[in-house]
Amino acid sequence: MSKPISELQKEFSPEEDPYQSARKKGASRWIIAHLFHGTNKLIIVIVIFSTVLSANLASANMVIIGQAISEFLNGNGSNLIYYLIIILLLGLGGPLVRLINFMLREILAQRMERDTRKEFYSSLLGKSQSFHDRQETGELMARATDDVRNLNFLVSPALSLILESFTSLIIPAIYVLLFYPTQLIITPISFSILFLIFLWDYNKRIGPVTRDLRSQYGKMNSVLNEALSGIETIKATAQEKTEALKYYLQAKEYRNFYVERGKVQAKYLPILLYALSVTIGLGHAIFLYTNGLMGIGEIIGYVGLLTQLRFPTNISIFVFGIIRLATAGAERLLELMNQKTEIDENISGISQSIDGEIEFKNVTFIYPGGDKPVLNDISFKIEAGKTAAIVGTTGSGKTTLTKLISRLYDINEGKILIDGIDIKDYSLKSLRSQISYIEQDLFLFSDTIIENITFGRTSSIEDVKRVAKEAQAHDFISNFPDQYETEVGERGVTLSGGEKQRVAIARAFLTDPRILILDDSTSAIDSETEDKIQRAIKNILRNRTTLLITHRLSQIRWADLIIVLKRGKIAAKGTHEELLLTSQEYRKIFVKKFDTQAEKILEKVK
Repeated sequence: MSKPISELQKEFSPEEDPYQSARKKGASRWIIAHLFHGTNKLIIVIVIFSTVLSANLASANMVIIGQAISEFLNGNGSNLIYYLIIILLLGLGGPLVRLINFMLREILAQRMERDTRKEFYSSLLGKSQSFHDRQETGELMARATDDVRNLNFLVSPALSLILESFTSLIIPAIYVLLFYPTQLIITPISFSILFLIFLWDYNKRIGPVTRDLRSQYGKMNSVLNEALSGIETIKATAQEKTEALKYYLQAKEYRNFYVERGKVQAKYLPILLYALSVTIGLGHAIFLYTNGLMGIGEIIGYVGLLTQLRFPTNISIFVFGIIRLATAGAERLLELMNQKTEIDENISGISQSIDGEIEFKNVTFIYPGGDKPVLNDISFKIEAGKTAAIVGTTGSGKTTLTKLISRLYDINEGKILIDGIDIKDYSLKSLRSQISYIEQDLFLFSDTIIENITFGRTSSIEDVKRVAKEAQAHDFISNFPDQYETEVGERGVTLSGGEKQRVAIARAFLTDPRILILDDSTSAIDSETEDKIQRAIKNILRNRTTLLITHRLSQIRWADLIIVLKRGKIAAKGTHEELLLTSQEYRKIFVKKFDTQAEKILEKVK
């Protein structure tokens, strides 16, 4: 019986997960769960049957060829047509069966990749922000692409070829027993036993090297991703050679692991064993022929069956390399998917419209893995529909404080209440859907402007234009040839900083939030445009709770409540006028901004 979602602490669960239980039991059980899921069972049965049938057809063909030669040598030419027809039918039947086999195993492989890719992606979406803070993007990309892709290759060709290999070991041996002197079974049986022993040893030695190889691939990919993400900084500081060397060293280490893998493969003995087995088997058959126990045709048929052992011999070194890559990849995928997140989705929690009253009660927060509080004993209350400004020096905890409201992180001590209810008691979807967050380092998707503004919501073009006008974005959008259908490029690269911020503000307006958080969201906008946006914000945010993180005193002045943070603690709180009179920390910020003597400011306030 699968565990409830709340116990697994999933932050996001798009639908029921049939692989939940298998993930906890290791890579092998998880892979098996995928292979035998739903109608895959029927496909596997057909693949097994067709593989066994194909091996029987190939072995029977060798026996028939031997019998045909015996008939020819004995002067019974009248039966040759009969044998030729059978050989032709067997020769055509084998490829047809294999064609069906290939098609079905490819369907199974593509399903495997599709389902694991979806499962891993959903798992990443379900992880908390603190999980993603600890991960390197390049490493995640390596797992989401290469490691998942290797699971496709695990099914086709690897597992299918393994099944063919074992039928190629067993079926010919059965045909030797049925059609030839019993003592001839010694060679194929001895080969099969020694082959399995060598294969087990090879698999054991190739495993650790393959795991290291996959791990190094992730590290190499992380360096590449970091360099491409920071290409502007690299070029601006002329560090191309340094970054090239860094990537070269990672690539060299990756190459070294491949060399180690090649050394293990070079010591693979079954290839030599196969050559010896065919030679010994032929010699044994010739000995029986000289003693009148076998004919020439039977020798040819027997040797033909022995040559079927070549397939598992040659293919095994390739197949088990794929299997080790796939199992190592599966272990790396499960390593992340099995990590519990710090935040519970709380599907059955409160789901209702909020008014927006926010209250912090003795809140202390330490980032996961950290040991020093970023926020310490924070307490304040913002009434619904009011505006609060969070001010303080860099590193005082302003941004962290606002991220706690939507439960991007969970607090260590204290409570955060919205409308008097602990935010942990709300359904996470309900809570976050009523909070919009616009930050300075905002993110736009590599899509059209209209898709970035609507972002997952179905809205009319009239609504989109309305919010774009309120965000002062409509004019510059209308100047583009494709207007709202303009592609913005990766992370909005085709837009200026101010244009990106106005698109993000329009997106926030469209969500009609009960709580809006603006983290220095107008920093890249000129003063004239900012004034227009501020008027639009004032209009649209009537009766909505707003939190401002800003260094612009023009915005701080009209806040209903100003909270001054210093080193993670509240240094003061009140209105602009109150803080000028009572807070030295606030006066420092104000004086520094305007380069004015505190006494003159105080005189104006009085």
